[in-house]
Amino acid sequence: MNVSVYIAGLSMGLSLIVAIGAQNAFLLRQGLRGQHVFAVCLACALSDAVLIGIGVTGFGTAAAWLPWLDPVMRYAGAAFLAWYGAKSLWSAWRSTGALTAGPRAEGQGLGRTLLACLAITWLNPHVYLDTVVLLGTISTQFDGFQASFAAGAITGSFLFFFSLGFGATKLRPIFARPAAWRLLEGVIALVMWGIAFSLVTGR
Repeated sequence: MNVSVYIAGLSMGLSLIVAIGAQNAFLLRQGLRGQHVFAVCLACALSDAVLIGIGVTGFGTAAAWLPWLDPVMRYAGAAFLAWYGAKSLWSAWRSTGALTAGPRAEGQGLGRTLLACLAITWLNPHVYLDTVVLLGTISTQFDGFQASFAAGAITGSFLFFFSLGFGATKLRPIFARPAAWRLLEGVIALVMWGIAFSLVTGR
């Protein structure tokens, strides 16, 4: 285990996963409602672990067979992250809304909740770009230590999902204010641009 590569994977994983999206909003709402929180957190984290493993192992193998794949995906990923950062910055500038828990969904069983969670996770094309493509691309910078990078990214997923799910009740008064979402979107924009820069420069 290479500690510095592990930390790099942890920071990259957290940077990508913190972006506000359907999966995180769903988990946050479940946490705010106090419904099946552990099961939903575990489903999200395990899904990420599988996808990260595919990205780190599969992308490296494909890159060895197709040497042009790494630079193409690297620059394509950087372009997407630059666009995503701009989108987040625009959202921070224009957004006036706040995320609310909504009415409590009485009778929402565990099975239906997990099906909804898995559908939101696996049917979202962005999750493949973040975990399989982007983390797979970044992992090629750590030749021989991809397992440490993957372990760090997976740890980041578990930390984030469980913190978000079980910390939702404490976050409720914060995210009832639109300014909190705008601030978070602004931070996300800076993080995405930083990752894009690292992909282009190889730093």
